[in-house]
Amino acid sequence: MSEILSQSEIEALLNSLTPESDGGGGAGSMAAAPRPAASAPLGSFAPATRPGSKAAVAYEVYDFRRPDKFSKDQLRTLQMLHETFARLAGSGLSAYLRSQVNIDLISLEQVPYEEYLRSINQSVFTIMSLPPLTGQAVLEIEFGLVFSMIDRMLGGPGKGIARNVLTDIERPLIKQIIERMFLALKSAWEGVVIVNPGIEGMETSSQFVQIAPPNDIVVTILFEVKIGNQRSAMSLCIPYLVLKPITTKLSAQKWFAGSNRRHSAASRRMLSYQVNNSTVDCSVRLGGTRINIRDFLALRPGDVVRLDQKTEQDLRLLVSQVPKFVGKPALQGKKLVFSVTDAITE
Repeated sequence: MSEILSQSEIEALLNSLTPESDGGGGAGSMAAAPRPAASAPLGSFAPATRPGSKAAVAYEVYDFRRPDKFSKDQLRTLQMLHETFARLAGSGLSAYLRSQVNIDLISLEQVPYEEYLRSINQSVFTIMSLPPLTGQAVLEIEFGLVFSMIDRMLGGPGKGIARNVLTDIERPLIKQIIERMFLALKSAWEGVVIVNPGIEGMETSSQFVQIAPPNDIVVTILFEVKIGNQRSAMSLCIPYLVLKPITTKLSAQKWFAGSNRRHSAASRRMLSYQVNNSTVDCSVRLGGTRINIRDFLALRPGDVVRLDQKTEQDLRLLVSQVPKFVGKPALQGKKLVFSVTDAITE
């Protein structure tokens, strides 16, 4: 018997697989309904159905333009990793800006790079490298948040400015803030890989930020930053090709194991950095006295007010209005200084 089917045999086989039309005879339709499962093509998925019911179709929607590069476990690990980054960055910026800064992770997803750029309007894009990983990533911060942090750095209340360009003075200031955020990013990633983030460039237009081809998949992490009553957005974009060498390490079990090993050392380093760079208000109390309102209103330049402090007594140095040290006033060149003689241990 020949193994090659003729054209008539092929047509007959196709006709046998084609469902009969509704206009066919009722008897023929009823006879064809309980067709045995053995007539299904070999290798196809044919779920069991009752006679006369519509066949269930087993399929899964898949967009070939947006292929999934990361598993759910890997995305969950990246989420936990950057939640740690958000917490550390918020603590570091709070100490540096002398204002409460809260950073919360809002979403994490994998999208084409072109779609990520279309979702951003007016922002500052910091192109960053992550050695020893190859490639570049992007840290995006809205202009309102940038100018608010710069205003805090310069002693202002943190008011934003309706402007979408950076001056030559503002660029170094925002780089200082971003470098402190890189310290938090490095500490958060230590459980997976030790990276050394660095600034490669800074742009104010997305068309000049080309770290990946338009159709390449990137991981986008969206953050909400709150400084006082102001809320702004910040995002981190990392191409898949940058993370590809460490995808095997992006598991919750390995991340927890690595974070437990480095928790104490990393926490001590971060805590030490924040404490050493914190500022406190210091003042020296020369003495005090009590006068009535008449004498207070009659004070003029050149008048002498007698204090309750004796000349041979030590003065007190107050740190945030709390006495911490005692000492004596002295001269250093043409400046009046305070010489610490002892610490207050109360």
